[in-house]
Amino acid sequence: MPRLPNPDPHALPADVREFLSFLPPDPLVKMLSHSAGTVRPFIELAKAQFTALELPARSRELVILTVAEYADCAFVTAQHEPMAEAAGVDAPTRRLIAGRELESPALSPYDRALLRLTAEVVRSPRVSDELFAEARRFLSDREVVEVLQVAGYYWSFSRVCTVLDVEITKVYGDEPVLNDAPGPESGTR
Repeated sequence: MPRLPNPDPHALPADVREFLSFLPPDPLVKMLSHSAGTVRPFIELAKAQFTALELPARSRELVILTVAEYADCAFVTAQHEPMAEAAGVDAPTRRLIAGRELESPALSPYDRALLRLTAEVVRSPRVSDELFAEARRFLSDREVVEVLQVAGYYWSFSRVCTVLDVEITKVYGDEPVLNDAPGPESGTR
């Protein structure tokens, strides 16, 4: 059960109500709308991450799934597994991320570098020179910054979900998944 009730839509400013009227009734969007002054830019930043990055869609989804795993956010995992599959992230790679097997030889050197960088960004405020150099073998300057931005966005997104116990949905706009994932008391995603 969410820790905050859904805000009263009539208490929101008219421009925010209008903006939200074009979005599916997603439980996370409802939670975000408690902050009427930031809900629109937060959602628009998400849109930019799907439309304005140089980072390929497959790489973006690898970053998002890794953040979800290391931030213990079942909501993001549930939403992005189908998106990741559509972007070309195969089931064995998704299982390796879920198992935190980022050193697996089954991963390409690119995937290993990207996943390890992302996991370290979630775990720590700094990454080693060695890990950064490994990632730089594959990522342009712009892509490095985009990885950091996507990781930071989805870390924030994840914390809204985990701290406020937002109901899990599988795909943006779907109904909540009631018994598909362990609850916070289990200590797992």
